[in-house]
Amino acid sequence: MTAVSERPPSTPLRGVRTVTDVHREPLRLDEPFEDVVRRFAHLPGTVALLSGGEQDSARHHVLGVDPWLTLRGHRTGTTITDGDRTTELAQDPLTALQHVLEHVRVPGHPDLPLPAGLLGYLAYDLKDCLEDLPRTSVDDLGLPLLHLVAPSVLVVHDRHADATTLLVTRLEGDDDDAVARRVARFTDALRGPARPPGPVGTTGPATSGLSRAEYLAAVEAVRAYIVEGDVYQVNMSQRFEAPFTGDPFETFATMYAANPASFFAYVEAGDHQVVSTSPERFLRLRDGVVETRPIKGTRPRGATPAQDADLRAELLSSPKEDAELSMIVDLLRNDISRVCRAGTVDVTAHKRLETYANVHHLVSRVQGVLAPGCDAVDLLRATFPGGSVTGCPKIRAMGVIDELEPVRRHVYTGSIGYLGFDGSMDLSIAIRTATFSGGRAVFSVGGGIVIDSDPASEFEETLHKGLTLTAALHTSDARAEVRTVWQDGRFLPATEASVPVESEGLGYGYGFFETLRVEAGRPVLLPAHVARFERAWRELFGGTPPDVTWADVIARLVERNGLTGATAVVKIVAAARNAPGTPLAPTLAVSARRYVPRTALSAHGGLRLRTYPHPRHTPLADHKTLNHLYYKLAGDWARRQDADEAVVLNTDGTVSETSSGTLCVVRGTRALFPTSEHALPGTTAGEVRRLLLDRGLRVEDRRTTVDDLRSADEVLVMNALMGAVRAVSLDGVALGADSGLSAALTRAVLTG
Repeated sequence: MTAVSERPPSTPLRGVRTVTDVHREPLRLDEPFEDVVRRFAHLPGTVALLSGGEQDSARHHVLGVDPWLTLRGHRTGTTITDGDRTTELAQDPLTALQHVLEHVRVPGHPDLPLPAGLLGYLAYDLKDCLEDLPRTSVDDLGLPLLHLVAPSVLVVHDRHADATTLLVTRLEGDDDDAVARRVARFTDALRGPARPPGPVGTTGPATSGLSRAEYLAAVEAVRAYIVEGDVYQVNMSQRFEAPFTGDPFETFATMYAANPASFFAYVEAGDHQVVSTSPERFLRLRDGVVETRPIKGTRPRGATPAQDADLRAELLSSPKEDAELSMIVDLLRNDISRVCRAGTVDVTAHKRLETYANVHHLVSRVQGVLAPGCDAVDLLRATFPGGSVTGCPKIRAMGVIDELEPVRRHVYTGSIGYLGFDGSMDLSIAIRTATFSGGRAVFSVGGGIVIDSDPASEFEETLHKGLTLTAALHTSDARAEVRTVWQDGRFLPATEASVPVESEGLGYGYGFFETLRVEAGRPVLLPAHVARFERAWRELFGGTPPDVTWADVIARLVERNGLTGATAVVKIVAAARNAPGTPLAPTLAVSARRYVPRTALSAHGGLRLRTYPHPRHTPLADHKTLNHLYYKLAGDWARRQDADEAVVLNTDGTVSETSSGTLCVVRGTRALFPTSEHALPGTTAGEVRRLLLDRGLRVEDRRTTVDDLRSADEVLVMNALMGAVRAVSLDGVALGADSGLSAALTRAVLTG
């Protein structure tokens, strides 16, 4: 056991325990470290920091599991969770972090990177806690700006010595048995059967929030700011997004096998996951010595040894890359000087070439000695985010980034790593980083823009940098990643489709849509969808529906998006693009994307239902209008209740649909289709009705209650994408057993 320091914390936190000792013992590993991580990767709070390759900063692997403390912070508030105790602080995340590090102190171990501490990430947008900057981009992810956990169990593997150490915290109030139980729980999991690899991630095409033309225009805007003297350099990035199903850890493992770099990271944050394969150290603090290693300058690897050598030489001799790196080195030297002893800050290496699987980089190293009275968070306040991923002058560069990039960066170009309870710290710059949240994967790539930057070359450089991620995500090359849509007779990039902000379609939800499934190029139940679309047009817009052969539009759109042999989701939308008080002017649009089946269908064999407590009664329910918020809120509520769909109540207590489908109740030889005053007839439900009649069932339309669902032999939920699937439970109670009916009906619908 190693006793902690006697110095009392300067900012005690009520309800947060301290660490009284750290138990340490050698550990034998019988499998590669990444396989050890796989055993725990599915558990919320797991963080792995792996070092790969032969660079001198790639020495230790660290795995943290079973966290006893969690910090999650947004711009003006931070939540600290210690076991089942939660403390809400009206403080920015960095202030709260500093209080925790003052509250919990542990002596260091000379032969280990840390004895105990906090592992996780600090998002780039923590900049808004440090500087008064305009926030003109959109936070579409809604994730915390800081997510750090204090594992009760740490595993540290020294790659140089080939030695592994198990570290287990002893918390305030623990006895010896508590520590022994933690050791036993971990070693039992380690010695048990290996956890098999999860499903490899599958995605549709990755799409950028910026078209190529928009990215080039942004580069030109940066160059204009440089000419005007606002900035000298700005790091401009574009973010890609792709639908994702599978196990994010397998993406991590794929990237580690393909291109091991110095600062690999996997963060299982519960409601989202982060995977990073960064080559760049942001800050290291150990025994009072500060180190930062900025990277600037990139060339792709050559196809042959000779071409590779030419690219290395080109990078080393480039005046642009030399100027860019020197500029950032100077910025970082000034940043760390704010908290380092005078005269100790020095550039100890400059323009060193480092080679990775996909690219060559130029790297420098700046070091200094931390001033007395300053700690890791003071160092962060002086330097965050890293100058190599902002530009200079830093504050103005960050304002330009927010102006030109449409969405917040979140963890991209923030930092990932650890802050030890012994005062140590090692953080990477979060580049080559993907975040998995809400069924999608997002990742960004960028580069430093200076006065002599060529916009086309800068765009190509972002694609080279993204190759590791696009390969690991099994998505298409970023060069063809902007999806095509059809709008008002034209095929155009999705980023160029639009509806005016002041339109009635956007302002009032004045419009309607149809969603249909396309199976290997064949639209399923297209005539029924078109008929329903045209009925809505006549009743909501008036006049004659558009004379469009939708089958031809869909076929060409599916082909242009590379979905001819796949299962696709096609959405036809009609919206009012006119301003309020002006004559109706509809716009028509069609989109296509790859269909990703719901995980609930494979995980649970059907859908788990919950009865939504807020009844709906609106004539808009007769159509699939764009005013669909009620159903979204109902579905979101169901998911918070650990269900998959919400059963929607009518004002008289009857039911007719769920948040995304229509219902059918099967009882013996009868099939009951619910009726209500306002409910949209489903196209798939109409086909299922016909199929049930062919099977000899008696089909009835009648008012249906929640009790009717509970007493049914089988409850079906139907929509155009899923077909007909069975409901497996309602309000936590199991429903009728699987008879195979739903699978047979779905096959018939999709092949009919």
